[in-house]
Amino acid sequence: MNDSESSPQFHSYDEFFAFYLRAHSSAGNRALHFCGSLLGIAVAIAAIALGHPWFVLLWPVIGYGFAWFGHFVVEGNKPATFGHPCWSFISDYRMVWLMITGQLGDWLRESETPKQRSA
Repeated sequence: MNDSESSPQFHSYDEFFAFYLRAHSSAGNRALHFCGSLLGIAVAIAAIALGHPWFVLLWPVIGYGFAWFGHFVVEGNKPATFGHPCWSFISDYRMVWLMITGQLGDWLRESETPKQRSA
C-alpha cells in the first residue's frame, strides 16, 4: 500500500471515520484497540488516584502499543494515526463507545465499499 492509499485526504470527519472503520475490518484488530484504549485509561486513572501522575504518560504507550500491533501484525495495514493523529485518537474512543453500546456492527456495514458488500 502506498502513502496516498494509506493517508488520503478527507473533506469531513465523517469521511475519515468511514475510512477508519474500513482500516479496522479485523475483529482481532478491533479487540486490541478496545483493550489498549480501556487499559490506557485505567492506568491513567490509577496513576492519578495513587499519586503517581508521571505514570499517566503510559496511557498513549499502552493504547498505541496495542493498536499498532493490531495494525501491523493482525490487520496488515498502516495505522491512521500516522496521517491523521487527532481524528484517529477521537475515532479510537468513538469505536470503543460503539463497541460498548452494541452499535459498531451497523457502522461497519455502513462504511463498507460496494466491492466489500458484494464479496
